[in-house]
Amino acid sequence: MRRLFIVFGLFSLVAACASTPEAGSALITKTSPYGVAQTMDRLEKVVKAKGAHVFARVNHAAGAKKIGATLADEEVLIFGNPKLGTPLMQADPRIGLDLPVKVLVWDDHGTTKIAFLDPAKLATWYGIDATNPTLVKIRGVLEMLTKETTTPAP
Repeated sequence: MRRLFIVFGLFSLVAACASTPEAGSALITKTSPYGVAQTMDRLEKVVKAKGAHVFARVNHAAGAKKIGATLADEEVLIFGNPKLGTPLMQADPRIGLDLPVKVLVWDDHGTTKIAFLDPAKLATWYGIDATNPTLVKIRGVLEMLTKETTTPAP
């Protein structure tokens, strides 16, 4: 039951961000040349190789199937590094609601998309300076991880 609440909570968060007028500025979205599962496999491998801890991999389509519903392929990877998250939570414990970070991969009518919340949005929400070095570093890490995930090997 707890897992159901976590999945529902993540789905609600993603849906809320995607439906807000400012979603375009809050979500950093890229395309992937790979399918959803392969993109997520690549992301998980890159995240682990960089030393971050993977807390969960949530397959929303599999969850929908369990209730007899259909959902296009959609997965979320939840991961983090206490060296980055802890200072932010020391500044404002409420940011723990949005940490660890999450990356969403989904099938958008035949195109695989990968997205994450711009950490600068967290600054706005929690009253942290947008130029906070930790937030800037998190943005850089997310950019690097998603680029490495979506760039074909030479």
